Amino acid sequence: MLKQKRKGMTPKEKANELVYKHFDFVEAWSVSNQIENAKQCALITVNEIQLYLDEVMLPNPFDQYLNQVKTEIKKITA
Repeated sequence: MLKQKRKGMTPKEKANELVYKHFDFVEAWSVSNQIENAKQCALITVNEIQLYLDEVMLPNPFDQYLNQVKTEIKKITA
């Protein structure tokens, strides 16, 4: 069976994926606060990826994309 080639995600799609992957793992007294907590976790994740890539790849070819993902994460609302 051939594997289907996965297309890259837009920064907005990746931002949504990361926030909602964290959503069930954070607690808050309201859904909007839970989304805010998930957004902070997603931002930490992207920052850690950027730091790692900056250490192993200079220049980091994913820096612009990851900055766009962070911008999209910040735009997500409840």
